[in-house]
Amino acid sequence: MNMKNISIILISILIMLFYLNYEIEARRGCCSHHGGVCGCSCCDGTPLSAKCRPYYPQCQKSSPRPGAKTRPIAPPPVSPPKATRSSTTPITIQTSITGVASVIDGDTIDIHGQRIRLHGIDAPESSQMCRDQGGKDYRCGQRASFILADRIGRRPITCDPKDKDRYGRIVAVCHDAGEDLNAWLVAAGWAMAYQQYSKDYVPQENEARLDHRGIWQGEFIPPWEWRAAKRK
Repeated sequence: MNMKNISIILISILIMLFYLNYEIEARRGCCSHHGGVCGCSCCDGTPLSAKCRPYYPQCQKSSPRPGAKTRPIAPPPVSPPKATRSSTTPITIQTSITGVASVIDGDTIDIHGQRIRLHGIDAPESSQMCRDQGGKDYRCGQRASFILADRIGRRPITCDPKDKDRYGRIVAVCHDAGEDLNAWLVAAGWAMAYQQYSKDYVPQENEARLDHRGIWQGEFIPPWEWRAAKRK
């Protein structure tokens, strides 16, 4: 190999090294003020400049050929919502309960082992004391229980459930020979209309209060207030 050929080869190598070094330096300059190149954009999210894009051919977007048909992309299928279990379970309530009742207190009875709370009324608690018209204390809660027991006797009664309370008791309207016992007890003055839950028996309460029947003959604390005071 003569000196001329060696010179040509050396010049070619120098030219290649020059362009390679130029490309490296050019690539280094890309995104130099944007944190450098990260993938196909500057690290701060800035797109590659037109000067830098040729050095990253893998990032060049291919455009469809003229006249080429593009296939539409179908949207992903929408899955039906998953069934979720309700946080509250509906309460199954019997249509009616009939039988001889045992009186638990002035507003609670038991039929066939089922504890029933009389709907819409609140009677004095068994140990609650009231004051009569003469200023004498008496056990009004016990009196209310006795009066309800005397009214029911040993006759079978029918209770129509309306709900269940937080203690699991059936809340019902009970009848004796067609008469609403809940209404009767309020009208007799031995229970109050429990207006926090129902206003069904407000007329009976107004009647008993005006005639000073039962607990309305003297002084008393409403049963719900008496219970709240006992809890303190």
